Amino acid sequence: MTLSFWQHATREPEVRADVAIVGGGVVGCSTAYWLHRMRPSLRLVIVEAGMLAQGASGRNAGFLLPGTAADYATAVATYGAERARRLLHFTRENREMIATELRGAAFDLEPSGSLTVAGSAAEEARLLDSVSLLRADGMPVAFIPRDETNRRLVARGYGGALYVPSGAMLHPVRLVRHLAGESEARLLTHHRVAALQEAGGDVVLETPVRRIRAGQVVLALNAYLPQLVPALSPFVRPVRAQMLATEPAASRWLQVPVYSHEGYYYLRQLADGVVLLGGARHLHADEEQGYEDATTEALQADLLRYLHFHFPQARGLGVRHRWSGVMGFSPDHLPVVGAVPGLDGSVWAAGFTGHGMGFGFRFGRLLADVVLGTPHPDGLELFSVRRFPRPQTARPSVPAGE
Repeated sequence: MTLSFWQHATREPEVRADVAIVGGGVVGCSTAYWLHRMRPSLRLVIVEAGMLAQGASGRNAGFLLPGTAADYATAVATYGAERARRLLHFTRENREMIATELRGAAFDLEPSGSLTVAGSAAEEARLLDSVSLLRADGMPVAFIPRDETNRRLVARGYGGALYVPSGAMLHPVRLVRHLAGESEARLLTHHRVAALQEAGGDVVLETPVRRIRAGQVVLALNAYLPQLVPALSPFVRPVRAQMLATEPAASRWLQVPVYSHEGYYYLRQLADGVVLLGGARHLHADEEQGYEDATTEALQADLLRYLHFHFPQARGLGVRHRWSGVMGFSPDHLPVVGAVPGLDGSVWAAGFTGHGMGFGFRFGRLLADVVLGTPHPDGLELFSVRRFPRPQTARPSVPAGE
């Protein structure tokens, strides 16, 4: 990106901060919240290319679920029992901290419980296995047989389900705005970071609007991180998700968020009867890669096909809204945190793999601990980039995305 003589001459005055957080989503704003909470004297600035919650943080279904994106039996088999237990504990802390630290009414927090519903006999068996594993690790859950599951959901065609009492729903955009407000950080929205570099012990962030100078930087860009730091592309790739919202139904038959078919479909119903539904990415895997913000006719049709099959009462509902969002997937489907190449004391986080709400607030605490130099912060080893082979690194210098 270049600036003309005229544009450069009319840029706004430079902003100085102790910590600049690039990315105004749930992780970035949570980091600002915790930095302010832990050290109120810090001068904080949140730098966002668009508006707050512009990216995946404002485009998801607003689920607050414990654990990883996979069922717990799969998580134990994939990551090992001890690591799966620590991941579960981290996300349970995320849920508890949101309830105790924040004013839930500000973002429509609804402690509804949640249902992970089987779409196949194999998935149902894994959910049943997950019950004993979760209980052994101290988490109250229940298995609901298929007939009872379909009765409770006023649905058809589902298998059995895992009920998690601590699952919840919220308004994701209001959550992000609430976090930003509570952080008392200066908000610089519509400031796309074009480059950042070390200068005299500070980090200088260049945007078309102004220059920002900070002592430390947190890059909370998730899928868009490689657009600013190409050397970090091995750790996160962009994957698109699509959703729709129906017209309001006459009644609310879904009281809990539903996560089904191994997470490839997810839906909830708002108090006014609107059904929010997302997923079907696995049916269009090649097309749902990259940064394009668009919906496709084929995938949207698959969403409606799913809705109408499992909930015949929804067949008469029109669709009032369709949208997409870009998620950041890591190689092992777990979040990643690391030091920004060439910038001592600065940190990045990415790769939340469609589960950012389940990790984000607690992850902000982790990033705040790293920035403040807390010895051995809880969770750092769990998510450290050091678990992957080290790629070649270079100083960041190209246009950012989010």
